[in-house]
Amino acid sequence: MALTTKLVMRQSQSLVMTPQLLQAIKLLQFSNLDLTAFIEEELERNPLLERAEDSPEPPGLDGAGLDSGIDPAGISPGEDFSEASETDWSSASLTADREALEASLGTELANSFDDGRSPAAGEYSLGAGGLGLSATSWAGPPGGTGDGAAANLEAYLAAPANLKDHLEMQLGLATAGSADRLTGQVLIDSIDENGYFTGSLDEIAARLHAPREQAERILRLIQGFDPSGVGARDLAECLAIQLRERDRFDPAMQALVGHLDLLAKRNFAALRKICKVDEEDILDMLGEIRRLDPKPGRVFGGGSIAPVLPDVIVRPLPGGAWHVELNTDVLPRILVNHSYTTRVGKGKEADRNFISTCRQTANWLTKSLEQRARTILKVSSEIVRQQERFLTHGIECLRPLDLKTIAEAVGVHESTVSRVTSNKYMATPRGLFELKYFFTASIAAHDGGAAHSAESVRSRIRQMIGQESPSQILSDDAIVVRLKEANIDIARRTVAKYRETLKIPSSVERRREKARS
Repeated sequence: MALTTKLVMRQSQSLVMTPQLLQAIKLLQFSNLDLTAFIEEELERNPLLERAEDSPEPPGLDGAGLDSGIDPAGISPGEDFSEASETDWSSASLTADREALEASLGTELANSFDDGRSPAAGEYSLGAGGLGLSATSWAGPPGGTGDGAAANLEAYLAAPANLKDHLEMQLGLATAGSADRLTGQVLIDSIDENGYFTGSLDEIAARLHAPREQAERILRLIQGFDPSGVGARDLAECLAIQLRERDRFDPAMQALVGHLDLLAKRNFAALRKICKVDEEDILDMLGEIRRLDPKPGRVFGGGSIAPVLPDVIVRPLPGGAWHVELNTDVLPRILVNHSYTTRVGKGKEADRNFISTCRQTANWLTKSLEQRARTILKVSSEIVRQQERFLTHGIECLRPLDLKTIAEAVGVHESTVSRVTSNKYMATPRGLFELKYFFTASIAAHDGGAAHSAESVRSRIRQMIGQESPSQILSDDAIVVRLKEANIDIARRTVAKYRETLKIPSSVERRREKARS
C-alpha cells in the first residue's frame, strides 16, 4: 500500500469557544462583588469605558464659590492688608466690638485660643498679620472638608483592635534581643484569627536558621500573652493554658482535657472513671470548662465582613401576584464613549487599531452585561413561579426543584442555570435566600402523591425534636413513623443524616442532656 500526500476538503461543524463567549460565561457566574471588581479592572484597561454616573466634565472653578468675604475693590494693589487691619482697630466701632467680645469671653482676646471651628462672617480670628479680620483660608481639623464644614469625627476614631498588633506590642515588651523578636514576629504571623498557631516549628526554625528549641521557647512565651490561650496548637492545649492561669489544671482536670473526644460524646461515665472523681466533681469540672474560651482570638474580631446584597428583589402585588425585579444598586452601569473614538480615530494607524480593539471589547462587554441581567431575571422569575406556595405559606410548602425544570422552562442549558444561581441572592418577604436554596431533592410521598422537598422534611424534623418532652425523647425510628403519618416516605438512615446536618444530637445524648437540666 503506497503512502501519498494529497489535499482533501471536508465539511464539518464544531463548537468554538471564542474569548468573547468565555467572557460572557465568566460574567454569568460572577457574584456582584466579583463583577464590580472585574468592571473596575476593565475601566482602568479600556479608555472608551466610563461609569454612567460619572459627569462628563468636572464643574468649573470660576471663583464664584471661593468668596472670602472681602471686597477686592476696596483694596489697592500696593496696600498691605495686615497693616490695614491693625490700623482699623483704632476706630471706635471696632474697638467697641472688641470690648464686647472680650466681655463675653471673660478674658482679653489675646488670651483666646482656636477652638477648632471655622470663623464665621464678622468674627475675629488671629491672622498672620496681627489681630484683625483674617483673610487666610481655614484648613480645618484633620478629616474636615476645609470649607468651614463640620469635621469628620471618624478621622479621630482609633483603628479597630487587631490580634496581630496586640501580640506584637506584648512581644516588644517581653523580648530584648533582636533574634527573639524576629522569631516571635514570624510565629505571630502563623496565628490565625481564632488565636491558634497553625504553622510548623520545624519549618520556621529552618527558615530562620535557628534551633528548634528557640522557636519553641518563644512560642511558650507568646502563649503567656493576652488573651489567655492564644498561640495554642489545638483545643486541648488552649484549654490547658487557660486552666493553668486559673490554677485549676490539677491531675483530674488534666485527664479530662486529655479526653475531649469522650466529652464530645457526652460519655460522662467513662470520664468519671478516667478522672477518678464522683458525679458532683465531674459536673463542677464541666462547668469550669464551659467558662473557658475555645477561640481566644475572636475577641478582636476577624476581617471586615461585607453585607450580602440581593441580586433580585421579590415583592407581593395585590391579587396574589409577585413582582420580580433586579436590584439596580448592584448592577454596574457603564457607557461607551463614542466621542473619544471619533477624536482619536483620526490619528496614527497604531492608535486606530488600538481604539478599534477597545471599541469591540467595550461593545461586547455591554452586551454581555445586558444578557447577564436578562438571564438572571428570567431564571429568578421562573423560580418564583415554581416556589410561589413557599413565598405564601412558608418552608412546609417548599416543593422539590431541579436545574432541568428551570432550564426547560426558560429555554437555556442546565449549566447556564447552575451559573446563574451561583453566588446570587434573592430578597423575599420570607427573608434573603441564595438562589440555590430553592433547588432541593425530592422525597417521595407515602401514598404515591406529590413529592416533598428535602428542605421541608428537615424543617419538620427540627420542629418535632424541638417540641419533644423530656419524658418522651423521639428516636430516629419514632421520627420515621411520624413522618409516614404525614405522608412522607423516608428511611431511618435518611432521618439520621438530616438530623446530623442540623447539628442535632442523637436521642441518647438528648436524653442525657435533658435529664441533667
